Amino acid sequence: MEKLIPSPSATAAFEALAADVAQAGVSVGKMFGATSLMVGSKALGCLHGDGVAFKLGRDTPGHAAALALPGAALFDPSGMGRPFKDWVVVPLASSGMWPQLAEAALAAHDA
Repeated sequence: MEKLIPSPSATAAFEALAADVAQAGVSVGKMFGATSLMVGSKALGCLHGDGVAFKLGRDTPGHAAALALPGAALFDPSGMGRPFKDWVVVPLASSGMWPQLAEAALAAHDA
């Protein structure tokens, strides 16, 4: 797996996101070797370099909205050209959208 070290500003933004979604039953744990947003044993998102990868479910409105953001891409944790089609990495530059995407990931998880 490709190991990308997050910047202090990305880590702080992720911690703020985790605090925002905690009341929805989301906890912080580890998945893919990264700090992750978890519901039980399932990851909704994880810090990946200076972005957050969200599990939004392919062909959902949240997935399409995330991919439309500048710099967003399908999540390829291995860095080997094998992206997870349900996951989108959204860069720190679009961190204002992270809470909305976390909600969409939570909704996709509950569906």
